[in-house]
Amino acid sequence: MATSQAGTLRLGTAQGRWVLLATVLGSSMAMLDGTVVNVALPRIGADLGASLASLQWTLNAYLLTLAGLILLGGALGDRYGRRRVFLIGVVWFAAASAACAAAPTIHVLIAARAVQGIGGALLTPGSLAMLQAVFHPDDRSAAVGLWSGLGGVSAAVGPFLGGWLVDGPGWRWIFLLNLPLAAAVIAVTSRYVPESRDESATGRFDVPGALLAALALGAITYALTAAGEGLSPAVWVTGAIGLLLGAAFVTVERRSPYPMLPLGLFSSRLFTAVNLVTLCVYAAFSGVFFLLVVQLQIVSGFSPLVSGFALVPITVLMLTLSARAGRLGKRIGPRLPLTVGPLLCAAGVLLMLRIGPGSSYWVDVLPAVAVMGSGMTLLVAPLTATVLAAVEVRHAGIASGVNNAAARAAGLLAVAALPALAGLSGDAYRVPSSVDSAFHTAMLICAGLLATGALIAFTTIRGNVLAPEEEHPVAEPNCDWPCATTTPPFDPGRPRTPEGPTTGTAAGPSAES
Repeated sequence: MATSQAGTLRLGTAQGRWVLLATVLGSSMAMLDGTVVNVALPRIGADLGASLASLQWTLNAYLLTLAGLILLGGALGDRYGRRRVFLIGVVWFAAASAACAAAPTIHVLIAARAVQGIGGALLTPGSLAMLQAVFHPDDRSAAVGLWSGLGGVSAAVGPFLGGWLVDGPGWRWIFLLNLPLAAAVIAVTSRYVPESRDESATGRFDVPGALLAALALGAITYALTAAGEGLSPAVWVTGAIGLLLGAAFVTVERRSPYPMLPLGLFSSRLFTAVNLVTLCVYAAFSGVFFLLVVQLQIVSGFSPLVSGFALVPITVLMLTLSARAGRLGKRIGPRLPLTVGPLLCAAGVLLMLRIGPGSSYWVDVLPAVAVMGSGMTLLVAPLTATVLAAVEVRHAGIASGVNNAAARAAGLLAVAALPALAGLSGDAYRVPSSVDSAFHTAMLICAGLLATGALIAFTTIRGNVLAPEEEHPVAEPNCDWPCATTTPPFDPGRPRTPEGPTTGTAAGPSAES
């Protein structure tokens, strides 16, 4: 398809429906992978003889490369074509998924997961960016709404499907599942999706910034994970190196003419505060989802299928109620939802302290998950909309990307640090009494993080920044987003002109990077 067709496609046409299908299937690959792997961790550990630290790296290797490179992936799409980079990401992700499925050892699996994260960083920004670039302005909101709703179905099915695969043909099939999905995405995208790019994108890519970010996160993650085995000199040295690399990243971004992370965004007190809330709540969410499935399988004796089903109510609640929560936040302002939402989540996490040996799903698990899901439903849409409202409209895309990266980094660090803080390490995750004790400690920590997020929101957010009289055109489509059990959407909206998305440079503070 010619680039000139971008921005003219109508949703009601056959081609429009094919484009929507391609983007939904592409984003579903990453969504499914983010939800099914957690359910499979105990079986992966048993099959490959992995320690807890290795299981942590099975999650974190993927998150590390994804978080470090996702902004760069969006910039590459701006410059070289969103469809092209999206397809490269899909092929890359599928090849890495095949390597994950064939991994003979846990170390090979970890390496393949890191490679898979690179593919995710290429395809994730492109999925929604293509929708907004190729559809007619009158159809973009409807297309994004359908993309969100259909994506919510895959998120809801993910844990249940993962549990069924682990119980049935085995955990390797959670990765093989990506291969037919990728084949369908490649076929549909190549035939029906028009190419689009930012013709005004100029300047250098911030490769040094991306590498420093990934290396800093990697070193800190290694130190936090290794700390579970004891505070050796290697832990202190690696942690110090990570902090130094982080400082170097800030220096590079401050001096770069085309920074991956424009530090000027943080001159907004509201933007800084909401990202701090994001760090707190998504660190808690990641810690809960990581350890809950271990607790359910090792301590409570649930099968992987039932453990996966335990998480479905959260996504169902978000799928059905997020739009109403978004409208509520716009009417009354984000302060109350961002205060009450985390507190409700904290209450749900505290209810999880009842989960233990012989627990009943209906009596012990479902009430806790329902309360937590209600809190997530209340806070997620206003959280992302407030991030967008905290900056000028022209910076909405990069603001959303920064918020997404903050959520992923929070999850990365939480999965690395929480077991050590809770006293779980080595092969202790196979011992029910050790897991039970650590789970209770970890849930108290997660509840504390959520309460901290609520306190930050209550003390820093003033007025109604989402008032209807203030135009925030990028915030509205996001209110239907149902899949933020892992992270907020990468790019829920971007500044628009009648011709298409308005962007800056591909490497710097653009709406699409």
